[in-house]
Amino acid sequence: MATKPDSVFRSLDRKAAAIVEFTLRQYRTRTSTWVVLGVGFTALALIFLIYIDVMASEFESVDNDGDSFDTDGDGYPTGQERKLGTDPFSDESHPGMFDPPIEPEPASKYINEDGFDWDVTASFGEQSTGYDDDGDCLNSNRTASQKDTNENGIPCDIIIQRSTSPTGEIVIQIFADEGVDEDPDEDAYTREAIHLGFVLSIGKLGFVLLLGIFLPLFMATGLIRDEMTSGTMHYMLAKPVARTEVFLYRTLGYLGIVWPYVIVLGILGALVSGFVGSGDDFFRFADLGVWLAIVFATMMATLVYGMLFNALGVLWKYGIILAIPFAAWELGMALLSMGAPDATILRFSVIGWALMIIDSVAMMVWPNLDTFILMGEWGGGGQGSDIFGSSSLQGSVPLSFFSSKPGLGLSAFASTIVATLVLLIQAVVFWFIGGALFKGKEIQ
Repeated sequence: MATKPDSVFRSLDRKAAAIVEFTLRQYRTRTSTWVVLGVGFTALALIFLIYIDVMASEFESVDNDGDSFDTDGDGYPTGQERKLGTDPFSDESHPGMFDPPIEPEPASKYINEDGFDWDVTASFGEQSTGYDDDGDCLNSNRTASQKDTNENGIPCDIIIQRSTSPTGEIVIQIFADEGVDEDPDEDAYTREAIHLGFVLSIGKLGFVLLLGIFLPLFMATGLIRDEMTSGTMHYMLAKPVARTEVFLYRTLGYLGIVWPYVIVLGILGALVSGFVGSGDDFFRFADLGVWLAIVFATMMATLVYGMLFNALGVLWKYGIILAIPFAAWELGMALLSMGAPDATILRFSVIGWALMIIDSVAMMVWPNLDTFILMGEWGGGGQGSDIFGSSSLQGSVPLSFFSSKPGLGLSAFASTIVATLVLLIQAVVFWFIGGALFKGKEIQ
């Protein structure tokens, strides 16, 4: 069989494969590698165990509108009296006086009896939604104007009004007729809110922040430095290979360990949340898109941080000390991105762009996420204007915190592409910087 000509590209392939394979062999034989990977797995496993325990708990249902109470002490719950037209505040007016008399209904029937029936499709403007499931608005003996307190000509509905403020922020206002969607199912809402909030929080803080910085910090900082101080770098440079190539190939070897590790953890996370998460289906397939984004964003973060921390290790033999302040900076940027995703300073970070990928894909996979958060902040009965008050449904506040808009003013898909390109550019820049620093270093 004829041999292939020995081209420049074949020579590069052989050099790259040799250095990458050598790096992988080093990682596999080091105890520190398995300690770092084990610590990361253990930390995430503990978080998943907490999530499983929380999802297995029962959340107390609350009578948001108070119609399960017997205000006048006549034995009939307020909701039944309102529905049948008797006075709930007088013990001399109740359904027992009807001919024939009507028996009292159990108070539990008037808890969670009017859940959310929101179908919001408009991005801006005014839209009517909601439905009076329990009939305490539609079937009451109130006048037509009393059933249409939001004055839109539709009795017993809710108005969702979306507009833009002078500063460009989206303003959402809710105008509900009394008795519409005022007593939602707290258990169902809280389970869903906790699930969505968990996926976003574990993806952003557990994967992109913890793994994205923790793994490169301990595994990439010494990629070049350790070989320089031990003298083994002489063997690599004895071949006709540029130092910038050695820098790149060593980083690729590090990614050969880190990326499969991240993918495996992402698959485990998707399986746990898919089977344990709320919902009527056996498995939540709709969440897989968000988990794919989490894994991809983490891979991009470990690439960029790997290039950066490797360069810091070349710059100084104690490069990990230089990396720690940068990791603290990225932690601050991660928290800022959840509170102010459009802040300009985020564009000067790595994690801000990585988290943008998750936020963008979440918008595509969960298109009604904003409406769902709004439901919880409203809290039922039109009392949820203060998202930090007791009127908000449990789970809505943390979900609102971890859910952010991309902040670029672009579509979700375009924001994903832009964020990915920026991260790739950052990786290339750090590669060139690290290669330039490596060229100027004397090997001991």
